[in-house]
Amino acid sequence: MSGRTTRTRLLAATTLAVAALSLTACGSGAVKDEGAATTSVAPTATQSAATPATPTAGSTTTQPRGGSSEGTAGSTGGAKNGGTATGAASGGKPGGTGSSGSASGGADASASGGDSDGPSRNKQCGAGNTRTTATPVARPLNHMLLTVTNTSSGLCDLLGYPVARFGEAQSVPPVIEETHPQAVVTLAPGESGYAGVLLSAADGSGQHGYTTTSLTVGFTDGTTARPKLAGMGVYVDSSLRVTYWQGSMDDALN
Repeated sequence: MSGRTTRTRLLAATTLAVAALSLTACGSGAVKDEGAATTSVAPTATQSAATPATPTAGSTTTQPRGGSSEGTAGSTGGAKNGGTATGAASGGKPGGTGSSGSASGGADASASGGDSDGPSRNKQCGAGNTRTTATPVARPLNHMLLTVTNTSSGLCDLLGYPVARFGEAQSVPPVIEETHPQAVVTLAPGESGYAGVLLSAADGSGQHGYTTTSLTVGFTDGTTARPKLAGMGVYVDSSLRVTYWQGSMDDALN
């Protein structure tokens, strides 16, 4: 009896020990569950820290904005620098296409405007664009009228006075200063200018007279005309004088 009792007590003690171990195991599992919860939260925190590009809240949103601004600034700066370089190469640099085009345009427009809109400069009347005639007149006595007619299609200025050389004379007659016109005589196409020539003294007081059948008239442009003298020619002496070119026949003969 005592031996059986002892085995029974040992069995009971063993059973209690196993139960205690089971309870201990259950308690340890509860601690693991908290640990699992903690482990479950930790990956979330790790995931949030590992994804800075996600536009959530806090520093994650601020960082992409800063990076984007820098990138934009860098891109913009590059575009500006590139644009500046392109402008300098194409026309922004000194003497570039833009500057040269402005100088050229300005130059070509000014010159063209001056040529087309400005008043044209008159040519001088000369043997090349006029016809010259020499005609004796009845009054005043011993006078001759030189007539110069513009045969060109433009205006010409009849300047100075005729350089009249009669025959083989070594000198030309002086001009009568009192006949200087108030303004330059300008001839339109077909118009005429005039000069009077005092051939000889009416009272016979002149000296070294002679008759000639040739006359050469010089103009201020250096050209000369040789108008024909009618009949037997003209008589000239030391009284020979000429007037300035005039715009009217009356002014020339008076």
